[in-house]
Amino acid sequence: MLLAAAGCGGQKAKYTPAELEQMGFVQKEGLPDVSGGFVLSVAGEPITADEVMGPVFERLSRLAARSDFERFRTLASPAIQQVLTARISNAVLYSKAKEEFGEDAQGQISQAAETEVRRFVVSFGGDYAKAEQSLKQMGLDWGSFEEFQKKRIMSQSYIAQQMPQEDMVTYSELVAMYDRIKDELYTTVGRCQFQLIDIQPAKLVVDAGKSRYEAARELAEEIINRHRSGEDFGELAKQYSHGHRASIGAGGLWQKLDPQSLVKPYDILAVEAARVRSGQIAGPIETDDHIFIMKVLEYRDKGVEPFEDVQNELKARIRFERQQKVIEELNAKLMEQASAEDTRRFVDYCVREIYRMANR
Repeated sequence: MLLAAAGCGGQKAKYTPAELEQMGFVQKEGLPDVSGGFVLSVAGEPITADEVMGPVFERLSRLAARSDFERFRTLASPAIQQVLTARISNAVLYSKAKEEFGEDAQGQISQAAETEVRRFVVSFGGDYAKAEQSLKQMGLDWGSFEEFQKKRIMSQSYIAQQMPQEDMVTYSELVAMYDRIKDELYTTVGRCQFQLIDIQPAKLVVDAGKSRYEAARELAEEIINRHRSGEDFGELAKQYSHGHRASIGAGGLWQKLDPQSLVKPYDILAVEAARVRSGQIAGPIETDDHIFIMKVLEYRDKGVEPFEDVQNELKARIRFERQQKVIEELNAKLMEQASAEDTRRFVDYCVREIYRMANR
């Protein structure tokens, strides 16, 4: 919504609307409700009972219809106070915006507001009558809608002017941020992929007088020597492996996985894979019922992303935190002024009006 920021007060806009939308700005409100009834004046801006009651009327009126008045007042007053505080905050914010930009920026803000009016009509397919009908349902006419847009543009432009400049982020700040968040945000899972020849002694047919396990060892050594002599590992797996990934024609290839996810008897493969480089053979690897020959294709242990790979993201986080600090300080000042207003009678009037209308 910072269409006017590029010209307001002769200063250039520093943030796009998308960036501003993510900053959690003070009291982002929808269109104002129909105004009337009890009026509270804050920073020269009128706040009416009707516009405060509007956002909560439907919900609170259902509560009022099934509660006695004292119980209703206890439950409804905090909700009404919350809406009123938001309205006061917006009024104070708009007052500060007017002081900041003065009369010189009014022409540019008016042009920006007119652009928003045209955009509103376009949202109804350019149908002026439908757009006007929608405004009437919200208790607005074209003049009050344009005035609302001016206030919103000025307020958000003022907030943008409070944002810190794109100042330098030091190396020490980057390192401190990295150390603070790396374990939470930059932890990487382990990854491993390999081809496996799984020789299971119990499935071998051997000559009398030779143990199956001894025969399995001899077969494993033979396979390793044949691979070193140039034979394809996948073809050897298809021929000799008892694992199902060989029998289905995958050549003993396992999909990429977290080494820590391997369970017995395959968990030993993660230990051995960590000891060799990609492309190398590990084995024979012996367990009680298996002799494995593994060709490691890729291995990466659990860790954190290197500092050098995330520096740009760290800079963006530091600048965002600086912006958030400004917003929080501005919010605190606005809330302090809002809470200083004498709102007790106003809130009590709204409570009574909602209760009366719900039970008349």
